[in-house]
Amino acid sequence: MMTADHHEDVSGANKIKLVLAWSFVGIPLIWGVYNTLAQAALLFQ
Repeated sequence: MMTADHHEDVSGANKIKLVLAWSFVGIPLIWGVYNTLAQAALLFQ
């Protein structure tokens, strides 16, 4: 059986792209979860 021992080093430019990509997804996701919880809290008052 062959195992994949593949590990890439991330260069500086790729790190910036990675952070931007995760920010592009993560910030709206966090905002949406926060708003959903805030609206749900209003329902249970």
